[in-house]
Amino acid sequence: MGSHSLPYMETNPKLIFFTDFDGTITVDDSNDFMIDNLGFGKANRLVLNEQVLNETLSFRDAFREMLGSIKTPYDQCIQTLLQNMKLDPYFEEFYYWARDNNVPIVILSSGMRPIISALLEKFLGHKPAEHLTIISNEPVGRDGKDINEEGGWGIEYHDDSHFGHDKSLEIKPYAALPDGERPVLLYAGDGVSDLSAAAETDLLFAKQGKDLVTYCQRRGMPYTTFENWSTILKTTQDILAGKVTAGEVAAKATLA
Repeated sequence: MGSHSLPYMETNPKLIFFTDFDGTITVDDSNDFMIDNLGFGKANRLVLNEQVLNETLSFRDAFREMLGSIKTPYDQCIQTLLQNMKLDPYFEEFYYWARDNNVPIVILSSGMRPIISALLEKFLGHKPAEHLTIISNEPVGRDGKDINEEGGWGIEYHDDSHFGHDKSLEIKPYAALPDGERPVLLYAGDGVSDLSAAAETDLLFAKQGKDLVTYCQRRGMPYTTFENWSTILKTTQDILAGKVTAGEVAAKATLA
């Protein structure tokens, strides 16, 4: 497969930034918020989350059960999230810097496209430009109902993996490009569903105090922590400018 058939290579970028959405670009996780406030609540969510971390339950099955507890019509879920979700205070700056410096942003999400699109449009004040791509799951009607009816929606997964969306699948073709053609690949995330993607990139930004850090520590996987996107922006700018390599940042972070 030549690089020309890879959509994010069309502008010949030197760097591609892959990222999670919920709890990474947003301050809080929109799915967690819905489950805790519109579904079966935080205590039940945390029990299932722990089973996923301990690998006794797949993320796919846990997430489906969590979202299945939400009976609120989908359009009302979106309205609730638009009122309650906040964008990371530095993501907007990163978004415009990436646009101006030929850095494609690829959102790889276990969430659902209509929610991500609605939130981004609200936060940015316009539909995202072409340098930003969303790859995610979709909502689907349940029991013959419309998604905007009570109990009318569920999640339609992107693929058959135990994550429901194996984020590494989107990155692998870029990671396989030969030296000289292959751009630097970076990833930012906060949760268990980000693991497969992290293994394919040159540097992983893992959100401080979240499950992904715990998991990387257990697995001995290298990562560098971030509190917000100011850290990510500065590091990415330095890598693109050639001041430091992704490998050097990863090595330094792991030693620390």
